[in-house]
Amino acid sequence: MARTEVVRVVEREWLVFRRLWRGFVFSSFVTPAMFLAAMGLGLGGLVEHGTGDVGGVTYLQFVTPGLMAASAGVMAAAESLWPVLGGAKWMRTYHAAVATPITPTDLLDGHLAWVALRTGMASTVFLLVAAALGGVPSPWGVFAVPAAVFGAVALAAPLAAFAITQQSDLPFALVMRIGVFPLFLFSGTFFPVSQLPDWLQPLAVLSPLWHSVELCRMATTGDADWAAAAGHLLALAVFVLAGWRWGTRTFARRLTR
Repeated sequence: MARTEVVRVVEREWLVFRRLWRGFVFSSFVTPAMFLAAMGLGLGGLVEHGTGDVGGVTYLQFVTPGLMAASAGVMAAAESLWPVLGGAKWMRTYHAAVATPITPTDLLDGHLAWVALRTGMASTVFLLVAAALGGVPSPWGVFAVPAAVFGAVALAAPLAAFAITQQSDLPFALVMRIGVFPLFLFSGTFFPVSQLPDWLQPLAVLSPLWHSVELCRMATTGDADWAAAAGHLLALAVFVLAGWRWGTRTFARRLTR
């Protein structure tokens, strides 16, 4: 059973979201759907005209799970940088929270639970749009939603742990530009990792987004390698656990001194 304090943190985020949701619709739902249509149908037509298919599926079906996981990951990253620093420094809502029975660990757990809920909602809408466009050929595609959410939390945990240690948001732009966005491009989102140079391919293992993309692709195409899937799940669990352990220390250090 979820701890009451964690539920309260999530409830607070939900109440804020209810008042501001209109501002998130475009970035959370409309932009990813338009990007899917442009890349999957527009660019996909050129790819299929030249090479036929990608890994036995159309380019739209190939890129759909990649964009789904990547959109969730980018959303989770943005949610775990500026809002976390804002709660600790600018608005100091985190300090107000820890003056109650809520602990710093509760705040971290609640933040990660909210990221999971938020990305789950967005991924579900994305999946429905992708299915309508023909990008989800397998009924197993419903399992792409938890795979995308797991990848999002694997990014959110270490980024939140890092964000709360900062005194300024200046490093966040660098984190997004030289950290998160390169993962978006080189984690098998738009093309197979096997197309990367030989020396770069092993680095994909270090990308939580790649593991999430692979799980989503297994689900949407119905082509599952259970041993590989177990490996991807284990890797994401390691990212989440390592980020959470780090975060419990950084949140406590920042909010109890």
